[in-house]
Amino acid sequence: MERFWTKSYAPGVPAEIDYRRYGSIGQLFDESVAAYRDRDAFHCMGKTIRFGELDRLSRDFAAWLQARGLPKGARIAIMMPNCLQYPVALYAALRAGYIVVNVNPLYTARELEHQLRDSGAEAIVILENFARTLQEVLPRVPVKHVVLAALGDLLGFKGHIVNLVVRKLKKMVPPHEISGAVRFNDALAEGAGKQMKPFEVGHEDIAFLQYTGGTTGVSKGAMLLHRNILANICQSEAWLLPSLGGEIPVIITALPLYHIFSLTVNCLLMLKIGGCNILITNPRDIPGFVKELGKHRYNIITGVNTLFNALMNNPEFAKLDFTALKSAVGGGMAVQKAVAERWKQMTGKPLQEGYGLTETSPSATMNPPYIESFNGSIGLPLPSTEIAIRDEDRRDLPLGQPGEIAIRGPQVMKGYWQRPEETEKVLGPDGFLYTGDIGVMDEKGFVTIVDRKKDMILVSGFNVYPNEIEQVVAMHPGVLEVAAIGVPDEHSGEVPKVFVVKRDPALTEQDVLEHCRRELTGYKRPKYVEFRAELPKTNVGKILRRALREEKKAA
Repeated sequence: MERFWTKSYAPGVPAEIDYRRYGSIGQLFDESVAAYRDRDAFHCMGKTIRFGELDRLSRDFAAWLQARGLPKGARIAIMMPNCLQYPVALYAALRAGYIVVNVNPLYTARELEHQLRDSGAEAIVILENFARTLQEVLPRVPVKHVVLAALGDLLGFKGHIVNLVVRKLKKMVPPHEISGAVRFNDALAEGAGKQMKPFEVGHEDIAFLQYTGGTTGVSKGAMLLHRNILANICQSEAWLLPSLGGEIPVIITALPLYHIFSLTVNCLLMLKIGGCNILITNPRDIPGFVKELGKHRYNIITGVNTLFNALMNNPEFAKLDFTALKSAVGGGMAVQKAVAERWKQMTGKPLQEGYGLTETSPSATMNPPYIESFNGSIGLPLPSTEIAIRDEDRRDLPLGQPGEIAIRGPQVMKGYWQRPEETEKVLGPDGFLYTGDIGVMDEKGFVTIVDRKKDMILVSGFNVYPNEIEQVVAMHPGVLEVAAIGVPDEHSGEVPKVFVVKRDPALTEQDVLEHCRRELTGYKRPKYVEFRAELPKTNVGKILRRALREEKKAA
């Protein structure tokens, strides 16, 4: 396949990357902490740990895990929000030769049981506030070792105050003790007296079982090999680093580290280039988040559309100093034009949209830094990545025609854990991963997503894509958030319906419909408008159209 899109790359971005100098993520870690030992690595709740300290802490925790007799390839679950214990546990598991299973702390007992049973996790590191859910499922899962962390661990004396506030004063999920569990700080202390024994880990070993969100069907574990992750780190570095102009990276990390976007682009990429992650433990507390932003001189921020939107709707955000900001990266869901334009106006920097999936480690495309205004696309294929637009029979389509986006590159997963049939559905014999997203590619290589296959609305035989409707409705100044779905109609089969959260309390249904009448052709216009106080979202803020569809079916 001719990679003609490389002609559109920014200066200094290579057509190919080479990740092979690193045999594993553990080797990358060893080289990075040696090179950046005195640099700040993570900051959270007023406490900073440097790379040298991260090296020591993760080595101690790795030694403790190995002392449990866990063999190479054992699955270690981590169920924590953004806190300093997360990177310590993460790097400990990877250095010790284990497979990391990231778990959403907000999972229900049913979701947690499925993931622990499916992955075969033998150990779990969990914040005490979420331990009650674990307690409920422990008799039915293979977990033998439980490590309980408190939010204030690793914060020094301040940690005692934080733990007291969290346990006694804050209206948070109450901590829960589990009989036989080991405290995180106790495990560190015990591991300090033991030796970590490096396992032989290579490119073809699994680094992560990264479970898909479970928003469609049963949640599946994507097998991400060490080479997949190393490749995506190198791809992201090649794309983003030139825009920093030699500055030491300081990145705002509000998306949870257990999410693949934040895991690779924030946590692991910063490891390679010696950057510091500013961890935001509770990004839903927008006033607190904005206050924290005011304390740091950061040059990169990542997030999803709803997060950027929420920040800009806080009056204090506009008062912040954005002069140090070099790169703002949006992913995880479509960036809306109204949000991107407002972001550029408010911060002076464009919102760079990228695209990827859990199955691609995650980044596959990104807009180059020279794009100064919203272009509606997800950008160009990253170095060493091929994108094909294919029809229902998996044949290549001409440029400009919509079809399914297929991806081939070193970041594409090995397959789904213990699900060969599911793997076969998405991974073709030619190595292309079929994404289920419908897109078009232009003559310069820029890809634009039209929509998800399953989200498409069929109006009298015409394909209508919710993304387009949402983009248009979001342009109305009275709209804060919007989601579009198809609902049954006796005349046309389906018609679009929009769910709107108001920015302007005076906004009416007629206002929305009139706006759409000006901007959309007849069959694309929503027939129904329903106002909501909020829209259902995933833990990272991605709007769940599926939940709205199921809600309508139940009604």
